Amino acid sequence: MRTYRAVNLNVLWFLIALNVLIFIIEIVIGGYPITGTNELVRFLGLTPALLSQQPWTIISSMFVHGGFLHIIFNMLALYFLGSFFIRAAGEKSFLAVFFLGGLAGNALYSLLGPPWIPGIGASGGVFALGGALAVLVPRVPVLILFIPIPMPLWVAIIILVFISFLFSEIAWQAHIGGLLLGLAAGLIFRRRSRIYYF
Repeated sequence: MRTYRAVNLNVLWFLIALNVLIFIIEIVIGGYPITGTNELVRFLGLTPALLSQQPWTIISSMFVHGGFLHIIFNMLALYFLGSFFIRAAGEKSFLAVFFLGGLAGNALYSLLGPPWIPGIGASGGVFALGGALAVLVPRVPVLILFIPIPMPLWVAIIILVFISFLFSEIAWQAHIGGLLLGLAAGLIFRRRSRIYYF
C-alpha cells in the first residue's frame, strides 16, 4: 500500500548546502587537491589522536570532504536516501538517524582508525539512513551510479559496504559504525510502526 504525505525537505537542503559551502571554503583556504594539511580539514576533521584536544571534530568532521567525487557521491546519496526517509518517517527522525549515525561512525573511526589521519565526510550518517531504510523497505529498487541495474536496497547497501574495504582511502570504520546505528534505528522504527511502508 502506498501512502502519500506532504513533506518539507528544507532541512535536507540545508545540510547539503552546508556541506557544499564548507567544501568551497576548504578550497579557498587551502587550494585543490585537498590534503590533510588543509587548515580547515585539520581543524574540523576527526584525528583520533587529537580527539581529546578537539572534541568538536566528532561532529564537525561530518561536514568536511576531501574531493569533488567524495562530496558529489555523499550529497547524492544524502539527497536520495534522506528525501525517502523524510517522506517515510519525518524530519525529526531523519535528523536523529543522520546525526547519531555520523556520531557512531566517528566513534568507531576514533577507536579503529589511523591515529594521525583525519577522518572526514558525511558517510557515517548516510550509511545510517541506508541501514535504517534497508530494514524498513529492503526491497525498494535502487540504482548505484556505476551499476546501471536496479537492485533491492539491501543488496545495494551490502555492495557499498564491500566497496568500503577495497580502497585504503575509505574510512570503512565510519561506514560500519553508521550502518550498525541505522540497522538498530530501523528495527526500533519497525517495532513502533512509525513508518510509512511502500
